[in-house]
Amino acid sequence: MDTPDILCEDVVRIFRGDGIEVQALQGLNLTVQPGEMTALIGASGSGKSTLLTILSGLDTPTAGTARVAGVDLSDLTRTARSAYQRDTVGFVWQQTPRNLLPYLTAAENVALPMTISGRKDRKLRVAELLELTGVGYCGDRTPAQLSGGEQQRVAIAVAIANSPRVILADEPTGELDEQTSADVLEAMRSVNEGLGTTTLIVTHDPAVSEHVKRTVQIRDGRCSTETLRRSGTADNGDHHLIAEEFAVIDRVGRLQLPQDFMRSLDIRDRVRLGLEDDHVRVAPATPDNAIPAVTTTKDTP
Repeated sequence: MDTPDILCEDVVRIFRGDGIEVQALQGLNLTVQPGEMTALIGASGSGKSTLLTILSGLDTPTAGTARVAGVDLSDLTRTARSAYQRDTVGFVWQQTPRNLLPYLTAAENVALPMTISGRKDRKLRVAELLELTGVGYCGDRTPAQLSGGEQQRVAIAVAIANSPRVILADEPTGELDEQTSADVLEAMRSVNEGLGTTTLIVTHDPAVSEHVKRTVQIRDGRCSTETLRRSGTADNGDHHLIAEEFAVIDRVGRLQLPQDFMRSLDIRDRVRLGLEDDHVRVAPATPDNAIPAVTTTKDTP
């Protein structure tokens, strides 16, 4: 297997201030292979934004290891950090002002990163990237003349202008309606499939899962479950999508049970475990499933 483009091992991030300590990431482990398009989904406060800030080079972990495209993010110099953010990763943020300069046209926004890095084939590449993201007709328009979905698709073109290994997207559809969100996600999938760019989408929207083959759920600062999707063929020849959910086990054997499972079985403080021939049995720790008492009897003569 190739070296992962995103590798997080036991990543911890602790914030301290005014006598308060908040552990935003609690030994998180995550691997994204080259060319994968993965969605990282979690509620507010789950740690997903903290992780993205670390992966983008804007912050460093308190403990653990975070590498992107082979770059160790723990201790970058200012020069190395600038080079990493310019050439190794591309960014798509939720807010348009973070993605596009309002006084430049779409084509000029896409060309800007290449101008800074000294790339020569700018005009041809700008046209190719705008076409790839489905907004080839927007080249001479400023952001104010674009719809929200068009702005985000131009932002994707900006993000890949310098051919980064990895794209990091922070809630790229957070301010869009359902149909426009689907268009933006399809543009990201076109980039992923057409250029092979590893893509990590961080979002709270479960609907994003329908557009990626792998979804990782983050909860309480750790990855809790993964859902993998693949195409299948029924007996009648019809093609359909198969989704399988897995619990994530960290390096010391901890896992998080899905919350809907816990609510359904009223699982709270602890569970009863049982080792079977081919699986581990997890059951509520209630008197109903207590280990039966062992009794002995004597044969009567």
